[in-house]
Amino acid sequence: MKNKLKKALALAAAGVMTAVQFGSSGMFTIAAGEEAATSFPYVIEGENMKGADLWTAIYQTEIPGYSGEGFYYLTAQPASFEVTVPEDGMYSIVVSGAQILNKEGRQQAVKINGVKYLTQAAYSDKWVDYDFGMVRMNKGVNTIEFISEYGYMAIDKVTVDNAKFPDLSKASGTTVDADATPETKALMAYLKSVYGKNILSGQQEIYGGGHSIQTTIRYDANSNKCVDSDGVEYAIDEDSWDKTEQGEKFPWHCQGADGQVYTYSTQNRNYTYNDYDYEVRYIKELTGEEPAIRGFDFGSYCPCYAWDDGVAQRMIDWAKKKNGICTASWHVNVPTRKADYTLGEPLDFSLTTYTEKTDFVTANCMKKGTMEYDYFQLCMKNLAAELKKLQDEGVPVIFRPFHEAEGNPSRTDDPIDGSGAWFWWSKEGAVVYNQLWTFLQDTLTNEYGLHNLIWEQNLYAWSDNSAKWYSGDDKVDIVGFDKYNCQYNRHDGKQQGVPNEDAEAGIFYTLNKFVKGNKMVSMPENDSCPSLNNMQVEHAYWLYFCPWYDSEQAHFLCSKEYQDPETFTELYKSDFCITLSELPKDLYKGSSEQPKTTTSTTTTTTTTTTTTVTTTSSTSVSDAGDIVYGDTNCDGKVDLADAILIMQSLANPNKYGVGGSAEKHLTEKGRANGDVDKSTKGLTGDDAVLIQEYLLKKIATLDPNER
Repeated sequence: MKNKLKKALALAAAGVMTAVQFGSSGMFTIAAGEEAATSFPYVIEGENMKGADLWTAIYQTEIPGYSGEGFYYLTAQPASFEVTVPEDGMYSIVVSGAQILNKEGRQQAVKINGVKYLTQAAYSDKWVDYDFGMVRMNKGVNTIEFISEYGYMAIDKVTVDNAKFPDLSKASGTTVDADATPETKALMAYLKSVYGKNILSGQQEIYGGGHSIQTTIRYDANSNKCVDSDGVEYAIDEDSWDKTEQGEKFPWHCQGADGQVYTYSTQNRNYTYNDYDYEVRYIKELTGEEPAIRGFDFGSYCPCYAWDDGVAQRMIDWAKKKNGICTASWHVNVPTRKADYTLGEPLDFSLTTYTEKTDFVTANCMKKGTMEYDYFQLCMKNLAAELKKLQDEGVPVIFRPFHEAEGNPSRTDDPIDGSGAWFWWSKEGAVVYNQLWTFLQDTLTNEYGLHNLIWEQNLYAWSDNSAKWYSGDDKVDIVGFDKYNCQYNRHDGKQQGVPNEDAEAGIFYTLNKFVKGNKMVSMPENDSCPSLNNMQVEHAYWLYFCPWYDSEQAHFLCSKEYQDPETFTELYKSDFCITLSELPKDLYKGSSEQPKTTTSTTTTTTTTTTTTVTTTSSTSVSDAGDIVYGDTNCDGKVDLADAILIMQSLANPNKYGVGGSAEKHLTEKGRANGDVDKSTKGLTGDDAVLIQEYLLKKIATLDPNER
């Protein structure tokens, strides 16, 4: 290979035009004193890593079939090796290993230039492949180190290769609900049209009593009016009358002339309102744009303390007045102790929870005659009433119930038992969780006649067992990963207190693998937004991002701990990111507009133009079929640029290979066109040599059938 590339380079240096083309091509070259790029796939025996020692058995346990002289057993001593790459990009790391210590599996860690990546190594007393997923490496020398943080993994060999990016266009744009409303189908089709090309911006709003603002409005019993300190009168909600414990009459709600609803505060006996627009307003002031997607939550409609926080109307306004996209989660609470609750009676919020710390039996939600069944029926009834308001107004919803199901990895030898779960809906494991998902979906769809939902399911990627939390292609439209890594599992090598703008490409493509590419992959929640550069270099084409709202515990949007205002603004203003003003005007009717597409590492809009360029040493070609031999860059002619593109794709496949980050990268058709030397399989330096020999008229044709 190296000799063929040298020969091709020598031929390329034959003329002035060649020198100019090479100078401007951006092709990777090795400067004097630099390390030569590693040839991939690169395989190293475990025992040959720096710091490794040779094992042929783990004490009395033999694992036959290792590939070299033995293997390396990761205990207290770390081991490492180096590879050199031509450009920043994504690579895969696979360990042929064994793990015989923990039947339930054991986490393993590898560091890339000091940045840690984790995988769950299942128990195996035979050599199996442990996939650490995609990792990012930087141009130049990179150190790969297996550390003993968890350890006790036998490493026979390690394979490092260029990451292979799957075809994202395979993802479905059809709703799992065949009877979905026209607006829902139109939204799903639009999401499909941008997936893999752009990212939609999103922002979660607070729900319930969040972002409460105090006012001077009070109820005056003498005049039977709600008035503020300036004497301005507010309309009383006549359906909200109640009495204090002392028997004093008051209305829970009043409304201003601008439509703002105010709620009575029992603590201060004044009226407050919730600033649900806080985050969106901040984004508008910072970037000049608003998010395309706004996140909502139906958590206020829990049967224990149900109250209307107006979320349905806000969603209707966002979709119909602003032409925005709605997504919604459902933080539905249950009684912490069933003994405290009487069905249909109110229960103080402090006695409820959505966490796993409850004696509420999740499986009983599907069993008639149980308290849980009756309670969950009330939950679904309240939820359906709000969703019906949206359907009646023609508003579809990306609906994400029972989010973040798996939580942390299992703590037992059953990898899907829910022992790492954070919420009541998943604490009894993946089997019950999937049953609950199906039960909710069937009830809302068939009993309540709701067909305005795009079903989005959260997944994690701790191990291959994480895929067992997936409810199936017939029950899920979109899968999503919630990114919270400013405090945990950082991959950027920086300390806490600064944004972690990782694109998490490894997780993106792991989720893509879990669903066999059949579903779009989103980021429904996040702390720090991935940076524009990271997403494009790493090919992390999330459908959308959606930072969580600011709270007293964490300011996910407005704090510099979580968002860098400059990179956040850069993302919003880029052609890669779609904002509210850039959504099609006929979004819910089926848009005739073509979405902008930007798949290169620049932030310019990709357009298709036809340009005639006069150069020397080029040969026109006519397409006599699907294959135009020699036209590697598919520009309608064969010239030196075609040979250069072959060499660029071989030297730096992440940038110039099929699906690469460069604007002028290799395509599948181009790869077929460039494969002119059939003595070797696929594109090699031989193909570049033949193209240049053809240009120098040393051979008459590039068609292998005619040579």
